[in-house]
Amino acid sequence: MKMLVFSHRECLDHVTPPGHPERAERLAAVEAGLAGLALAKRDCPLAATVEVLRCHPADYLARVTGAVPEEGWAQLDGDTFLAPGSLKAALRGVGGVCAAVDAVLAGEAGAAFVAARPPGHHAETARAMGFCLFGSVAIGVKRALDHHGLSRVAVVDFDVHHGNGTQDLLWEEQRCLFASSHQMPLYPGSGAPDERGAFGQVLNVPLRAASGGAAMRAAYERVILPAVAAAEPELLIVSAGFDAHAADPLAQLEWEAEDFRWLAARLWEVSGGRVVSALEGGYDLGALTESVGAYVGEMARLDS
Repeated sequence: MKMLVFSHRECLDHVTPPGHPERAERLAAVEAGLAGLALAKRDCPLAATVEVLRCHPADYLARVTGAVPEEGWAQLDGDTFLAPGSLKAALRGVGGVCAAVDAVLAGEAGAAFVAARPPGHHAETARAMGFCLFGSVAIGVKRALDHHGLSRVAVVDFDVHHGNGTQDLLWEEQRCLFASSHQMPLYPGSGAPDERGAFGQVLNVPLRAASGGAAMRAAYERVILPAVAAAEPELLIVSAGFDAHAADPLAQLEWEAEDFRWLAARLWEVSGGRVVSALEGGYDLGALTESVGAYVGEMARLDS
């Protein structure tokens, strides 16, 4: 049984303005990291409207749809843009996460990785922000719970930026633990330890700039991994952002590729062998290639 990878060429059609860090070249860097690994590749399907509506209201979907330009760019906030192909790209991302959830829960693989863009973990209930349009990981959680009938799901977000959108979308979801490690202070300014969710099911673990991989590993061993284990999730969904790497231009946590390999092994272990990972950040192309190769390579090795 091979680890599954979901992607789609239409994710390249989310074209951002020159100089924007979240650019189409990121997917080529991801593909380079996946090269040579024993993986089964599938296309991300387009998400049905009902999937988006699991987390976002219909008027928000209508606003995003109506803002898509015929040419050039529309700007939704200071750093979130729409191009003519952006809506389809985002729906491929949501569809990929949902398809990955379906496949893992069907036993077709123990692990799946969704290589899609734009990312999703900053998208709040009715607000696009931080390069993100739809909360694909949160939508995947709702599909696992409400479509597949699971009773316990966990999300771990190791992107260097706090997943404020996922937290917002799952704030009142008692059936899901949301655990995030992130640099603080840093965009978007949320993610303090006292942000606990409506049922105490949100766990935020801020990390200091320049604290490095050793501090991350200690925080996971001490706080995050025991919390996930205690939740006994039937599925683990990971917001896999690789922008904590030392070479990344947007943050300063100074992790190395081997830290992502370590995370893959420990998350696989605590998941019980059911884990879906979705690409979030990672903006230095060389570091992204190296980090994705380490993370997915380790997960693929374990899921064999």
